[in-house]
Amino acid sequence: MGVVIGLGVTRLLSGTARIVQHPGQYRLYAVHLAWVASVLLMLAHFWWWEFGLYAIENWTFGKYLFIIFYAITLFLLCALLFPDSMLDYTSYEDYFYSRRAWFFGLLGATYLLDVIDTLLKGPEHFARFGNEYLVRTPVFVALCLVAILVRDKRFHTAFVAAALIYQMSFILRLFDTIV
Repeated sequence: MGVVIGLGVTRLLSGTARIVQHPGQYRLYAVHLAWVASVLLMLAHFWWWEFGLYAIENWTFGKYLFIIFYAITLFLLCALLFPDSMLDYTSYEDYFYSRRAWFFGLLGATYLLDVIDTLLKGPEHFARFGNEYLVRTPVFVALCLVAILVRDKRFHTAFVAAALIYQMSFILRLFDTIV
């Protein structure tokens, strides 16, 4: 799991370094860059969250495969943000919108996988997040479905801004990992 997540972090950092190394090669898009930041934070949070796996007393190969599948899904998000080649696209904006169904489909899937992952850690762990968690998941999945269908820049800007703000708030409030 750590290797797969590490590959995702590497993909995001390499893509960001490529932007710094060749700033004029492709026009940047703020929404794309904000999703890069969000997914990078998601990877760090996932890595932190998975420390909770130590509490699972009875491991099965199925549980292990699930965790690996979840990590692979996160890696694929990273690969979608920074493709191997941008030759077919004029900008990161052009690329982002052409692949938005894949990106937001996988992002929505990660929210659902997160529920299963949380349940694997036990009922006490799941209960720790309260009703907020039960509201957050369907709201974010619904927003991902809208993002697949809608190309409106204002919607995508608002969605990524809200996602980042909520993500930071969730981590600070529930994990006390930064402060």
